[in-house]
Amino acid sequence: MSHFTTIQTQIRDVAALEDACAELGVELLRDAKARGFSGQSRDGELVIKLKGPYDIAANRADENDSYELATDWWDGHVEEEVGQNYGRLIQLYGVHKTIHEANKKRLRVTRKQETDGTIKLTLAA
Repeated sequence: MSHFTTIQTQIRDVAALEDACAELGVELLRDAKARGFSGQSRDGELVIKLKGPYDIAANRADENDSYELATDWWDGHVEEEVGQNYGRLIQLYGVHKTIHEANKKRLRVTRKQETDGTIKLTLAA
């Protein structure tokens, strides 16, 4: 029985995902195996190699070219590193995607971490 759970996301920009992973202090691998409970693994076009015993596999969903994330949530190892339901990972992906797009338009970006954990971005010409 597999412990891996898959969710559909709107992750389409691998460079922004790579930057989010770097900020979290984890590595993004290509064409690798994600570790799961009891030696189980899942192939991933992209694999977020976590510090704990489990990883996150990312594979493209056919219908819209975004990535599905799959991981083994058992015992809180993944949640500890990337947040509940990938919350910190997805938040940082959004931050870096916004910064990439702003840079393409030659906008200046100011980033501020709020006390509640949210990240405020201000864009200016």
